[in-house]
Amino acid sequence: MPDDDGHPSPDEMSLLTVLNALSDPLRYAVVSELLREPAGTARTCASFNLPVSKSTTTHHFRILREAGLVRQVDRGNSRAATLRRTDLDLRFPGLLGLIDADR
Repeated sequence: MPDDDGHPSPDEMSLLTVLNALSDPLRYAVVSELLREPAGTARTCASFNLPVSKSTTTHHFRILREAGLVRQVDRGNSRAATLRRTDLDLRFPGLLGLIDADR
């Protein structure tokens, strides 16, 4: 069962759900950008400058969070997202390497 903030544990992450989340080009771009950052880097959702409304940006980050791709934390009036590298590498070895190689 996901935690109170909607983050699934690694054993709850589904490959189908992760791939579905990555099937959207904007969400794929977010994960790709986070891969270029040093491990543990937290970025606000607005810092990605997605070409969509704020509510649509929120929707995209909810999909990423519920799939287990990112961990989000509240930062006052915004949320910051961090790529769940360790969890993803343990659950789906090689997935992040494939995304990183696709730049």
